[in-house]
Amino acid sequence: MAERKGCLIGCGVVLVLGVGALVALFLGVGKVMDAAEKTFVEPEVYRSVKVGDAEDAVRAELPSGETFVKAALKEGGPAEPAGSVCSWYVSAADSDGNDVFRFCFKDGRLAEKVEYRMK
Repeated sequence: MAERKGCLIGCGVVLVLGVGALVALFLGVGKVMDAAEKTFVEPEVYRSVKVGDAEDAVRAELPSGETFVKAALKEGGPAEPAGSVCSWYVSAADSDGNDVFRFCFKDGRLAEKVEYRMK
């Protein structure tokens, strides 16, 4: 009887761990999809905005960009213009995910837009 009880407990533990792993996998996939949705920008959007455009108008064309991958996108890019606030995005046309679009705003206007390859 003790062997059977131990087996049932072991099976229960494995079942709980398996369900936990599936939930973690599901949440992880959801987090990655959420990041992708917030960071991808079509090249047409990048080309359509011009330096000097109103910040509100440009931001209306862009996703939020606020994700956990933001720090990685910053690496390897040119220096940010002094006094500006920048947002980083991945080019939706790049299958490798290495082409980055950076938009920097200052005084309510698009001060700079830069495209570079992430290192």
